[in-house]
Amino acid sequence: VHLVRISDMPELRQFVSFGRKIVAVGRNYRAHAAELGNVVPESPMLFLKPSTSYVEEGKAIKVPPRCSELHYEVELGVVIGKDGKDIAESNAMSHVGGYTLALDMTARDIQSEAKKKGHPWSVAKGFDTFCPVSRLVSPEKISVADTQLWLKVDGGLRQNGNTRDMIFSVPHLISYISGIFSLERGDVILTGTPEGVGPVSPGQTITAGIDGVVEMTFPVVGGN
Repeated sequence: VHLVRISDMPELRQFVSFGRKIVAVGRNYRAHAAELGNVVPESPMLFLKPSTSYVEEGKAIKVPPRCSELHYEVELGVVIGKDGKDIAESNAMSHVGGYTLALDMTARDIQSEAKKKGHPWSVAKGFDTFCPVSRLVSPEKISVADTQLWLKVDGGLRQNGNTRDMIFSVPHLISYISGIFSLERGDVILTGTPEGVGPVSPGQTITAGIDGVVEMTFPVVGGN
């Protein structure tokens, strides 16, 4: 498989500026589904986050005034390097331009209320600053089937999981998603979060990383 190299398309480093969509995968780790009392899906469960939810290092995660319970969720983000539709699983990795460490910030109180009513999660997942991301990581630095992700709040370890525990693999997700949404260069797929999600409050600091590859830090502040 020919991987798209960052050196082949330096503009991909600016995926936050031009990427048109964020496709997120819910409940892709069994232990995380269990900790929230959710059934493990039989096929990938997808939702969208707006590109306006991106926030990069140097800025803060803002807690919206209407949110009383903001949760962190650390995830491996797949950055699409070339356009594709109905991509075969065997060819999926050739569409990967790189990776990003991401947080799928979630207004859990709003999401819980939406779930009770059978409503979509867009509000709970889509506020500004609800998708913190790291710099672009070269594809050769990540083994999608064996990458350790961790997250700390104020220095205390909260999440520490491995992509080997994903229910649906990255190639499968790319193939499945591209059969629904055309994937375009700069799009990001959030591949799900391991167990250990929990609340964070203004004044706290989130640090997340992939050892030896990338680390990022975001302060949490009250929104206005």
